Amino acid sequence: MPKREVELINGEIYHIVIRAIEGVKLFRDRKDFLRMIHDLFEFNDVKLSSPSFRVKCCRNKFNIAKADIIKITEETSKRRKKRKLLVEILAFCLMPNHVHLLVRQLRDGGISKFMKKFGGYANYYNRKYKRKGHLFQDRYQIVHIKNDEQLKTVFVYIHTNSVAIIYPNWKEKGIKNLKKAIKFIESYEWSSYLDYLRKKNFPSLTSREFLLKLMGGIKGCRNFVNGWLSFKRELADLEIIAIE
Repeated sequence: MPKREVELINGEIYHIVIRAIEGVKLFRDRKDFLRMIHDLFEFNDVKLSSPSFRVKCCRNKFNIAKADIIKITEETSKRRKKRKLLVEILAFCLMPNHVHLLVRQLRDGGISKFMKKFGGYANYYNRKYKRKGHLFQDRYQIVHIKNDEQLKTVFVYIHTNSVAIIYPNWKEKGIKNLKKAIKFIESYEWSSYLDYLRKKNFPSLTSREFLLKLMGGIKGCRNFVNGWLSFKRELADLEIIAIE
């Protein structure tokens, strides 16, 4: 999975988007989402992945549960000093055909090494669904975050991305029901937003202290996210007025 020509600097933050090849769903069921959550955690290490999860998948024919993922990641986190992290995962959102990541590179080549490991998910997926060939597009998108304002914008962008599941094209057309949209993203399991709101979801996967301080705590996170959704709600109102 080649990267675009963006200089990768230790200590700097990047927004990464990984897309499936056209016409392929990255996640066909709940177990696929859980597998990706685990892989994001397990791939983030200089060392090779632990066989514990792979063994469990084989025994249960991919029938892994959320409690298993939390247990594995939390147990590994207790031994974090033994792990050599490639990147610091600040935020994420899993969508049906793509993945958003906000990461800080911790060591030379960290992002490149981390991204190369995604072939592990592709192997799992092809094995499970008896398919062959590439799963991800050849190039992943990567943007260097240059200042705090851009970082806040990307934080909101990543965590509101799932609104598209209930309101396709909402960024252009707006949101019809603001309360529904807010309720949806605050219950969407497959992003880091729940953990930012202190609703324990996959807490071991992300490092949140830095962004929580930047955003102004839980209240600030909500204000930024809901403010953006409210703006999109107004767009929907304007569209209705214009049509009528």
